[in-house]
Amino acid sequence: MLTIQLVPHHELYGLDQEQKLNKILRIVKQNKVTLIEGRLKPQEETKLIEKTMEEIDKQFKGIEICSMNYTQNQSFRSQLKERMINFLTKGRNGMTIIGPASVIKQIKRNPKKIELLMHTRR
Repeated sequence: MLTIQLVPHHELYGLDQEQKLNKILRIVKQNKVTLIEGRLKPQEETKLIEKTMEEIDKQFKGIEICSMNYTQNQSFRSQLKERMINFLTKGRNGMTIIGPASVIKQIKRNPKKIELLMHTRR
């Protein structure tokens, strides 16, 4: 059975980087695909991958991660509105998907969609 856990922005807001990454890893290590409201900062993604590499063992094979921004080709007015939202949300609009490598085979990202390819259980 596949479990997807949504982590709203307010659950991570106010946590320092270490606390945030530990919370995310705790969820992913339970074999749950984690859907985070907002994007991680590039340095947070890098640190998450480093922490993951340190914790790989027979039970935990690592993670697959993908961030997506909602922006597309827009009119000038829409771009202006998007920039205002971006400023207010500190650039966290979009979403991040993180899942255990034992569950997610591959994540494909297009401008309009994300595809999760899952490992099949035999």
